[in-house]
Amino acid sequence: MKNILFILFVLFFVTACSSKKELIEKSEIKKETAIEEKEQINRMELVSFPQIEGFFEDDLDYALEVFKKDCKRSKRYELFEEVCKKAESEKDGRKFFITNFQPYKLIDSKSSDEGTITGYYEPLLYGSLKKTKKYKYPVYKIPKNLIFSDDENVKNHKSRGKMVGNKIVPYDTRKEIEENPKNPNLEVIAYVDDKYDLFFLHIQGSGKIQLDNGKLINVGYAEQNGWPYTGIGNYMLEKGYLTKNDLSIQGMKEFFIKNPSKIDEVLNINASYIFFKVSKEGAKGSLGSVLTAKRNLAVDRSYIPLGMPIFLSTKNPITKKPMNQLMVAADVGGAIKGEIRADFFWGFGSTAFEYAGRMKEKGKMYILVPKK
Repeated sequence: MKNILFILFVLFFVTACSSKKELIEKSEIKKETAIEEKEQINRMELVSFPQIEGFFEDDLDYALEVFKKDCKRSKRYELFEEVCKKAESEKDGRKFFITNFQPYKLIDSKSSDEGTITGYYEPLLYGSLKKTKKYKYPVYKIPKNLIFSDDENVKNHKSRGKMVGNKIVPYDTRKEIEENPKNPNLEVIAYVDDKYDLFFLHIQGSGKIQLDNGKLINVGYAEQNGWPYTGIGNYMLEKGYLTKNDLSIQGMKEFFIKNPSKIDEVLNINASYIFFKVSKEGAKGSLGSVLTAKRNLAVDRSYIPLGMPIFLSTKNPITKKPMNQLMVAADVGGAIKGEIRADFFWGFGSTAFEYAGRMKEKGKMYILVPKK
């Protein structure tokens, strides 16, 4: 029987993507950050673990290790504080999850238990610290003039903007940023050789750059310009640039290789722009922990708190074989919106690219809520 459950999640405001906020210590959070007690009304169905197809066949010991890794960041939230302490001394994944969690199957507002599962990956780009004819597309740091304000002019721009005279206005769009490369407020981390790959670095949120001097650097999300994300896929379909069968990362790239004059027209449909920082570690999610390939998900934080274990039932995008495994919500994404909506992290490299670029599968999601 389907139940409408009212669950009180205690969430800190620091779950925003900004890594600066993520690195604040727990003691500082308690002193400086307000706690939002937010009643989330989700349609969910109470289920037992035996009712979840494939649960006991999964590698639950490995899932426990991933949960412990993400607990280093999620334990600062009251919802996970106690269960994360219990996880520290536990080695038996099956016992741990069955004893400490109650599973619920997510149901959307249309009473469906299926949603869309896409994939993402950590891309590899090729670049240089100096601008050349080959390496000419900049990866920017946070602009010096990007500000945060509760001014009404930037209310619909995630409170991000800039000062023009004595007035706060929305920050520049993607098109405006790219048309003003001499902007003194923009500092470059590196220049890369492929504009489309750079666009997808923005979408993925982190990646690696192989420099022409032999050095490999990690870059991660630092900030965003405040404009909403707009996917380019529908636009390309409407213009007849692609068919539905071609609508994948690979299909888009092939189109731009054949039609380079169209790339600015298409990419500028998305006004959102991401700013980066150099990182010592690989891809990190919004939770603040390093992402684990095939075990972390990006979710809509309006419905699912970061740190939440989620059992995912979907299909492999290439083999179409069932994929039933326990994940942890550790990231968010501009395109990830909805109750049953997730982005599956495939990892780094060409194989991850192939799977992530082709993944758009139906899936069911079961959240494991810590028992009181």
